[in-house]
Amino acid sequence: MLDSNIKAQLKGYLEKLVAPIELVASLDDSDKSREMRALLEDIASPSDKVALVESGHDARRPSFTIGKIGEPARIGFAGLPMGHEFTSLILALLQASGYAPKIGEEQVEQIKSLTGEFRFETYISLSCHNCPDVVQALNTLAALNPNIRHVMIDGALNQAEVEARRIMAVPSVWLNGEPFVEGRVSLEEILAKVDTGAADREAAKLAEKAPFDVLVVGGGPAGAAAAVYAARKGIRTGVLAERFGGQVMDTLAIENLISVPHTEGPKLARALEEHVKEYEVDIMNLQRAEALIPGEAGGYHEVRLTNGAVMKAKSVIVATGARWREMGVPGEQEYRGKGVAYCPHCDGPLFKGKRVAVIGGGNSGVEAAIDLAGIVAHVTVLQSGDKLKADAVLQNKLMSLPNVSVVTNARTTRVNGDGGKVNGLSYIDRVSGASRDIALEGIFVQIGLLPNTSWLKGTAELSQYGEIVVDAKGQTSVPGVFAAGDCTTVPYKQIVIAMGEGAKASLAAFDHLIRTSAGVAAERLAA
Repeated sequence: MLDSNIKAQLKGYLEKLVAPIELVASLDDSDKSREMRALLEDIASPSDKVALVESGHDARRPSFTIGKIGEPARIGFAGLPMGHEFTSLILALLQASGYAPKIGEEQVEQIKSLTGEFRFETYISLSCHNCPDVVQALNTLAALNPNIRHVMIDGALNQAEVEARRIMAVPSVWLNGEPFVEGRVSLEEILAKVDTGAADREAAKLAEKAPFDVLVVGGGPAGAAAAVYAARKGIRTGVLAERFGGQVMDTLAIENLISVPHTEGPKLARALEEHVKEYEVDIMNLQRAEALIPGEAGGYHEVRLTNGAVMKAKSVIVATGARWREMGVPGEQEYRGKGVAYCPHCDGPLFKGKRVAVIGGGNSGVEAAIDLAGIVAHVTVLQSGDKLKADAVLQNKLMSLPNVSVVTNARTTRVNGDGGKVNGLSYIDRVSGASRDIALEGIFVQIGLLPNTSWLKGTAELSQYGEIVVDAKGQTSVPGVFAAGDCTTVPYKQIVIAMGEGAKASLAAFDHLIRTSAGVAAERLAA
């Protein structure tokens, strides 16, 4: 099952097992069960601390559990954890044996103190780059708390179950038999949902923090660069991030970050956070800003959070990025995650053999259609203009595919469904004015980005597109408040540009602090 190089690496990991563990397999006569048996034998053979038992009674087959010998297993895999999920398997083996996860002691204690019974089920696809983080976070919970169980379920191998539960997006997490959350979530976010008192405790802690010299709002490439540049100046720096890494976390292949020929979004996001943590930066994750209250000249600006806490700073750098633009038509929200999707890489495998549409004829839309064409029965690309906007090389590839059709001058007006999932869409032919319907099971929306700036309306100047208006130094219309990245009027929304703009805004904020006569921080800087 595993090649010699992977077997050698696996043997090295298994030497770190703390206590003996047992793999209990539930198999049948299928090819996938034979593959799973081979995988489990490859895991068990090099270590005397791993036992393999084929007496499992799980209804999901093939599947297996991992647990300490003599204790009920709390981590399971209903599917082959290969590809992106192989790391999840390695970590589960180690943590089930008692190997300490690499999280803070405060989080460890929070997990151990959770009361009640938690039975998590996570539906994944092996091509999903967001799924492993969710699987690993829930496995960590199960490893640390005996009241928690978790099983990873490969949707492609358990299609009857996926159909019965109407799961049309991954990762999709169920808790105690009920939908819990869809999409990428971190360990911190999961804990915030199951630990009901966590939000109030966090708000109280934030309210006690001393004012910052520079407060960065946003944890994407622009925010990370701004934080690094500020911290290197030796000034008190804080980062408020709704999700560290930002939209980069939802990006698969990145091949245009200069000096890095190829990387993936989650990997880059981790590198950004690790770089920021090299400095004395106060990272406050899972925090959403809801208002900016500008300070008087020389005074503190205030950023009010949705949990009620108010943060103070001499200068603020807004780097809140952007999110996928929605169609804004009836049915879109009702069927979000039930056929309406925004990530073809993650959710595409769930639509194998089905008919789907891609909304948008730019590069992202055409790339999505090309990817999906290798999985689904048919792809219809709908473009509102009279021609596609994607690069010529992408259009040529698209047109060469036999199961793709393109409809131009099509304005989507409605997502149709049966009450549980998508079964089509309606659009208007902008030339004839006629209304038309398409029968399909999935809709992938790829129509660009929308800046995350609604919380600044009426405070900072915004463009007609909602972008923060900035000058050459990243200064906004509010003195002492700067902005960088995809949320601004700076053209070309690229990671490398966002990083540069974040650095520039940070240098401008530092210059502002030096030149501000009032305030203890400014006096210290000028000394």
